Amino acid sequence: MIARANGHVTYPARVQLVAAMNPCRCGHLDDPALACARAPKCARDYQSKISGPLFDRIDLHVEVPAVSAGDLGLPPPAEDSATVAARVAAARARQAARFTAVAERPRPRVNAEADGALLERVAAPDAAGRTLLGQAAEKMRLTARGYHRVLRVARTLADLEGAEAVRRIHVAEALSYRRIAPGM
Repeated sequence: MIARANGHVTYPARVQLVAAMNPCRCGHLDDPALACARAPKCARDYQSKISGPLFDRIDLHVEVPAVSAGDLGLPPPAEDSATVAARVAAARARQAARFTAVAERPRPRVNAEADGALLERVAAPDAAGRTLLGQAAEKMRLTARGYHRVLRVARTLADLEGAEAVRRIHVAEALSYRRIAPGM
């Protein structure tokens, strides 16, 4: 939705943004032998080029360490892509069924499309999860958007596990994927 003085215009959009960046300008922050002399200030300066509001809109922040030559010879992971795809399909089916039962039209299909009261209803964590989320919101200075994104991710993690309720463990994992914007 674009809001201007003369009016509002809504364009349909469904976007999944996947982005990658180095931890710093040289890309060797975690390797003392290769890192530049300006670390860790170099990393803060480099990462602060992404604005706080944009940073807040990114649901999952996953740090991927460099792969060593020795790691390349290791056996493949125990869970193959087909197994993961089946788990994701089952979670999406769970979400579709949930929203068919609880939502009016227009009906969300997945957790990412649930907003407001509906999100609060379907993703409400247990008491321990609610306490953890409240503490984290204060400590991490989560915005309202960030708070709701944590709820969505926690609900999705519960769906991937096949759990009916969002528990503290799901909230904790969802919070582990949040990152505080550089400079905060």
